Amino acid sequence: MGYAEGLLADGERIVRRAHQHWFIMVWNARWAVLALILAILGVILRANVGGEAFWVRLLGWVVLILFVLGLVSLVWGWFKYRSQEYLITTRRIIHAEGVVNKVASDSSLEKINDAILRESLFGRMFGFGDLEVLTASESGIELLRMLRDAKEFKKAMLDAKHELEIELARPTMPPVRAVAPMAAPAEESPAPVPAEPAAAARMSGDDVAESVTGLAELRDKGLITPEEYEAKKRELLGRL
Repeated sequence: MGYAEGLLADGERIVRRAHQHWFIMVWNARWAVLALILAILGVILRANVGGEAFWVRLLGWVVLILFVLGLVSLVWGWFKYRSQEYLITTRRIIHAEGVVNKVASDSSLEKINDAILRESLFGRMFGFGDLEVLTASESGIELLRMLRDAKEFKKAMLDAKHELEIELARPTMPPVRAVAPMAAPAEESPAPVPAEPAAAARMSGDDVAESVTGLAELRDKGLITPEEYEAKKRELLGRL
């Protein structure tokens, strides 16, 4: 199990996982690549010059140091790139990063107000974009820079938020307790009494207000009709 999977709560599951575009890794590894190129040029120069002069031996040590540093830096950059990932779960967005020291930040889906996607011409050609997530809180994920398949990531995030809103707006009914019938007197044969319908669960004013707000958002998005909204609203108000 990966590090991100260990952050999930009970009943929470991952909907989508994404990384930054590989251009980020290439850019971060530019100095490592330059060191390797210089090391290769140094090997070619030393092979052509030959000899055992002091500066030739010094060049050999410089080439060795550049090669080792460049290779180590390149491998470290790869692990750092792979360890940084963005996840959409059924409840939140998680940003995890770090190879040795791990850091994880998250934003709840219900606090997300909007998401702004920016794709340049170059980004559309190579499949990446910047996704800015606007949340109700001051902290949390704000900018997902050079995200691979940013358009699909945004769609998955909005779908997960929609599913969570429907789940939160769905009223929960308490279980109906079965009542054992009373024994009738032996000499009488009582007529069957029709069972009374179970009364609707009572709700507090805050719960009703929250549910009505959720229904209004679904109506504004065109997910339910105004008639369905009014009918459900009257039902919720009747539970006060």
